[in-house]
Amino acid sequence: MKTGDDYFDSEEFRELLRNYEESVSSGQPIFLDADELTDIADYYHYTGDLDAADDAISQALALNPGATSPLVYRIREELGQENVEEAKELLDQITDKSDPDYFYMKAEILIAQNKVEEADRFLRDYLLNVPDDELGDFVLDVANIWLDYGVNDKAYEWMMRSPGNDSDDFKELMGHIMFGLGKFKDSQRIFNELLDHDPYSTRYWNALASAQFMNEDFGDSVTSSEFAIAIDPDDSEGILTKANALFRLNNFDEALKYYERYHQLMPPLDFTELQMALCYMYKNNVDEAIAHLEKARQLTSNDSPYQMQVYQELAFCFSAKGLLDKALECIDQTQDLDCDHSDMEVLRGHILLENQRIGEAANAFGHALAMSDYAPHVLLRIIVSLYDNKFISAAYTMLKKFFKYVGSDCNDGYSYMALCCWDLKKNDEFLHYLQAAVERNPTEAHTVLQNIFPEGMDPKDYYEYIKNRIQQ
Repeated sequence: MKTGDDYFDSEEFRELLRNYEESVSSGQPIFLDADELTDIADYYHYTGDLDAADDAISQALALNPGATSPLVYRIREELGQENVEEAKELLDQITDKSDPDYFYMKAEILIAQNKVEEADRFLRDYLLNVPDDELGDFVLDVANIWLDYGVNDKAYEWMMRSPGNDSDDFKELMGHIMFGLGKFKDSQRIFNELLDHDPYSTRYWNALASAQFMNEDFGDSVTSSEFAIAIDPDDSEGILTKANALFRLNNFDEALKYYERYHQLMPPLDFTELQMALCYMYKNNVDEAIAHLEKARQLTSNDSPYQMQVYQELAFCFSAKGLLDKALECIDQTQDLDCDHSDMEVLRGHILLENQRIGEAANAFGHALAMSDYAPHVLLRIIVSLYDNKFISAAYTMLKKFFKYVGSDCNDGYSYMALCCWDLKKNDEFLHYLQAAVERNPTEAHTVLQNIFPEGMDPKDYYEYIKNRIQQ
């Protein structure tokens, strides 16, 4: 399979892989060195065949127990499982203590222990001994380490130590660092430059699509993903990014097609089932949504970031079908999860309110506020629940109190107040809160108020548009 990685897709590596797989299938001795076997393990890991990767690394260590590259592979495995002591033991087994990878691993172990400044000092001390002709490569290696661990400010700081580098590798790494720093426009600019050099790189197209997605340029993200898919119809990253962008464009029918394609290419994932369920929910097909959510519930694990949302969406769906007990049961099943339990109590109150259990809803809302120490975001969620359940006057009254409670520094809630005023025909107040909403929190304004305005209108134009309409 094509990977999008230049080395893994090269004929040199393909020949190496063929020789290895032929030896394995025939039971013949494997005449490869530790570095070559580690490359093969990296390939299998990259393509998701973890068992084959483990076999290749075991072969490498059997041939050369103190070899650096397979031990580095094992160390990173242990760090991924947060087994720091095991990683240290493996580091001690590396025979060549002068190998740069030995020092990189020492730094990674420090980073994995959250000793960021200590790791940085260690690498800066090592930098003093790096020959001038190796300085550029060393800086890139270190920046890559920081990027891998999500310490993007350190990655950028190290890139600035480069003696000067106009290579595509340097630009690509900088593009990813800009992405990690949230500078999505800069990331887009860099990957567009790289595509000028290599317009057939699925890796560059996917990176551009991701930056566009994060910058909420969803239409452009779809287009960039399509280029990646045109180059490689089985490019799973491009397919998933396109599905996500279509979802954000509310094109749920097309999004479903691409989630299905991704689902066929990859092992069953709770995320994919969850996203397909959300598509069906927005299409008002609750039964199909529940079917996918039940699959997601079977696939999800305790360390999945989506487990809580699966139960949340199931609760919404069961409530929509009038199955209150099953909805509340879903909320109860989140009690042992690592999540914001005050938010789940708000959801309990919302569902009780939706089913006309007003007294019990009030108790749940009160419990949520007490659990959160009366956090403003929890109070605002309760107010939104009141609005969603058609208690518009109550939501309006509570928002008045909310603004006094949180003070002038809070930028949230003005869009919801504008919506309440719109429904209650309070035109002067609507204009006042609309203006505050678009100035203070345009993202919230777009999310909450977009249905009042022409499709695609920028929130900064909302106030003048509606003011002119009211005055006509």
